Amino acid sequence: MKHRKKMSKPVSGFSRLSKTEKINWLAENYLQSNPAAISTIKQYWNTDEQLQKLHDEFIENTVSNFYLPLGIAPNFLINESYFAIPMAIEESSVVAAASKAAKFWSERGGFKAKVLNTKKIGQVHFTFKGSFSKLNKLFQEIKPELLEAVKPITRNMEKRGGGILNIDLIDKTAELENYYQLFVKFDTRDSMGANFINSCLEKFAEVLQEKAKAHDDFSTEEKDLQIIMSILSNYVPECIVRAEVSCPVEDLSEDTNMSGEEFADKFIQAVRIAEIEPYRAVTHNKGVMNGIDAVVLATGNDFRAVEAGIHAYASRSGQYTSLTHAKVENGVFKFWIEIPLALGTVGGLTSLHPLVKLALDILQRPSAEKLMEVTAVAGLAQNFAAIRSLITTGIQQGHMKMHLMNILNQHKATEEEKTEMVEFFTHHTITHSSVIEQLEKLRS
Repeated sequence: MKHRKKMSKPVSGFSRLSKTEKINWLAENYLQSNPAAISTIKQYWNTDEQLQKLHDEFIENTVSNFYLPLGIAPNFLINESYFAIPMAIEESSVVAAASKAAKFWSERGGFKAKVLNTKKIGQVHFTFKGSFSKLNKLFQEIKPELLEAVKPITRNMEKRGGGILNIDLIDKTAELENYYQLFVKFDTRDSMGANFINSCLEKFAEVLQEKAKAHDDFSTEEKDLQIIMSILSNYVPECIVRAEVSCPVEDLSEDTNMSGEEFADKFIQAVRIAEIEPYRAVTHNKGVMNGIDAVVLATGNDFRAVEAGIHAYASRSGQYTSLTHAKVENGVFKFWIEIPLALGTVGGLTSLHPLVKLALDILQRPSAEKLMEVTAVAGLAQNFAAIRSLITTGIQQGHMKMHLMNILNQHKATEEEKTEMVEFFTHHTITHSSVIEQLEKLRS
């Protein structure tokens, strides 16, 4: 008779259970009370109880910690200063590729990076059943009151040189019936600013609704202005950083089999393919994000917000396209990227997570703008390394070398076995099955 899996039951009040009770419930209902599973959960706890408590309180319903490797990509020459860039990522060869690109360009003048703008966006989304002219008249009248209402929120930000840059009323009724926005631009200085922006927006919404309700020139229907939501946007096309590299075409050659001119031609063609072919552009940009996400994560910033904003930016023309661009001009090869990046170096995890603080220390306690520059450079370097591999040796050579070590670790290879296997696969193609076959031969 076939064994039937026990049906798990929903749990009530899970968040109020102690950590031990949560783990016991999880083990009983989803892990067949397996002692090894419980042991794995506890194995990743920090032995420092206070440090573990800190990690437990970052999110809700914590049962353990999830480790990612923290690597260092050294030798990044950015605007005439050297950086060692911390990268948190699990993917093989990313840190190695970034490091190789950093060394390559450090010998050719290094990276140049510049923040072009730092404006961030927030919106109050609402519905209004009436004429735009009447609504706009109210908005112009109460605009000073809206700004005055958020003074307690903006005071400290203004002391640091930031604050609210502009607030506009936007008519979106052509796209959605009765739909309007307050469209607000912010400068949040060295903080990412999500909480600051959202707090300002919610106060704007409150005042707008109150003023509409009390406005004498509005009909009963017009006074019933409905706030739908007040929230920042992770699309920040006016918070832009540019990073670039350049050198004489002849300096590109590292291989006697390929001249600098041939390298530049194939490289530019590879980039142009990503500019016009979305299927290639997605993978091309994923390589950019390997570098960017790793730095964003290591420095305690929100990589999901960064990803969403950057991919929206890559689609701003109506077609998804390459984030990087390349050309040869007067015998000089140029490769660059312009991307939106809303990052912070104060607030959030930057002052709480010990490894985030360490990462920012390694970067010499950068301002938000400096971190934007470093992060954009990491993305450009990663993309350069990927394209260089694709047009020369192929992407798999370096990647599979790293993958070999993962397979060997998975099968608990000794150091001696690893040495012999690395030597063997220097001259043989690496596949999962070929590694297992050779390891079994070695052990027999």
